[in-house]
Amino acid sequence: MTFRIDELAPGKKVYFASDFHLGVPDAESSRAREKKIVRWLDSVKHDAAAILLLGDIFDFWFEYRHAIPKGFIRLQGKLAELTDAGIPVLFFTGNHDMWMFDYFPEELNIPIIREPISTTFGSKRFYIGHGDGLGPGDHTYKVLKKVFNNKVCQWMFARLHPNAGIGLANMWSRRSRISNTKDDEKFFGEDEWLVQYSKEVEASQHHDFYVFGHRHLPLDMNINDSSRYVNLGEWVNFCSYGVYDGNDLKLEYFEQ
Repeated sequence: MTFRIDELAPGKKVYFASDFHLGVPDAESSRAREKKIVRWLDSVKHDAAAILLLGDIFDFWFEYRHAIPKGFIRLQGKLAELTDAGIPVLFFTGNHDMWMFDYFPEELNIPIIREPISTTFGSKRFYIGHGDGLGPGDHTYKVLKKVFNNKVCQWMFARLHPNAGIGLANMWSRRSRISNTKDDEKFFGEDEWLVQYSKEVEASQHHDFYVFGHRHLPLDMNINDSSRYVNLGEWVNFCSYGVYDGNDLKLEYFEQ
C-alpha cells in the first residue's frame, strides 16, 4: 500500500502509537487502558492529519469468517468515528495481531499493512513498521512468523471453534512479556536490533525517521547526523506515542 501526505496543512499533525496490548494482563486493567486510549484519540482528533497504529494493538486477534474476538468495542467505535470524519487511520499488523484480515478494512475503513513502508509526510521521509522479525537475531520468532503467516496454518486454526481457538490464544497471551509488568525491558544501546536494521536500510536509502513499535521501550536515537530511530514504546506502562508536526517527530506521553 502507498500512503503519503505531500503537504501538511497548517496546524495538522501525524500521530503514531503502538503496542496497546488490549486483552492483558486482565479484563479490568485492559478495559481501563482501552478507555484511556479512547481519551487520547479524542484529544488528538482535532488536529490529526492521520493516525498510524503500528501493531500489537490487541494482545491477540484472529478473525473467523463470521466472528471476531469479544470486546474492544470502545476502541472500534472511536476508530469508526475518526474514519467517518475523514481522518485516515492505518493499521500495521504486529506479532500479536498478524491475523487481521478484512474486518477493519470493510467495517472501519482502515487498511491493514503487513510489511514496513517507506513514505513521505511533507518534506520528510519515513520508514514505518511494527518491527517484529527485523534485523539480526530473533531467529526462533522469524521461523514462527513464517508458520503463523502460512495460509494452510491459518486455515487449520480457523477450523477450531472460536471458544477453543480464542481461549487457547488468550492462554498463550498471558505468557507474553508484556503480561508480566514486573519484568523490565533491557536497553541494548547500539546493539538494539531495530537500530542495526535502520542503519542497514539507511545505507541504501535515506530516511529522516525510522518509526517502530515492538520493543516496548520509548527510544529516540540517532542513526546518523540527519536520521533518527524512534521507538514508540507501549501503553501498559508508558502510554507513549509519536507526533510529527511537519518539521520534527517527538515522543510524548498521555497522562489524562
